[in-house]
Amino acid sequence: MNAALDDADSRARHFPGLSRVGALIADPGRAAMLWSLMDGTARPAGELTMIAGLSPSAASGHLARLTEGGLLALEVSGRHRYYRIATPDIAAAIEALANLARASAPQRTPERPPLAVPVEMRFARTCYDHLAGELAVQLFDGMIARNWLAAADADGHDAAHGPAALDATAQGAQAFAELGIDLTAQRARRRRFACTCIDWSERRPHLGGALGAAFLEACESHGWIEHTAKRRVLRVTPAGHRHFEDFLSAR
Repeated sequence: MNAALDDADSRARHFPGLSRVGALIADPGRAAMLWSLMDGTARPAGELTMIAGLSPSAASGHLARLTEGGLLALEVSGRHRYYRIATPDIAAAIEALANLARASAPQRTPERPPLAVPVEMRFARTCYDHLAGELAVQLFDGMIARNWLAAADADGHDAAHGPAALDATAQGAQAFAELGIDLTAQRARRRRFACTCIDWSERRPHLGGALGAAFLEACESHGWIEHTAKRRVLRVTPAGHRHFEDFLSAR
């Protein structure tokens, strides 16, 4: 009995909270609610209830568990209660789990990949508050090729191979400033400045963190990318196609 308790204590020390978080995400209804909030918006409880396909009382309990567990944040406006993903790091973890789920799903037929990504989401979409999809991966590769970004950790890994932390080089700082991005302000935000995020559909890194969010905002302000009626799906404007083609062809 003592040996079993010692083993349990050892597991708790080595994996603090992991099973708790896993249990919160494991329920299909709660997972549906979390995934629907991956566009960075806050949604009312009633809408999340319909998305999860639950009764109002059951959904209320699930939302309470997600909020108490720190995965969701609650915003109250009058009589309305809105829920959003609590932090960008939680959103990044959910995206990573979605990528893992897609990679580990059993392949039913040799010629068809598991969990096919909708066509309209593959090229350009949001990953919480930053750009994702084929375009995001190509632009990230272009930033690396142009020496805009480098690994921020001390072990010298190549940023293109996905280290968690990134930093802007001197050349990158000038380029981001020309896009209208204030790097000092982004560094001051209460989140990681810049990091790789493994793209759910492309299975390769794109730019995340505060810098990734600021880059998407800059693309929108320049009129290169627009939001569409479909949540998470982005539209690249004709001006955006010209700009991105010029950027990618010149590296």
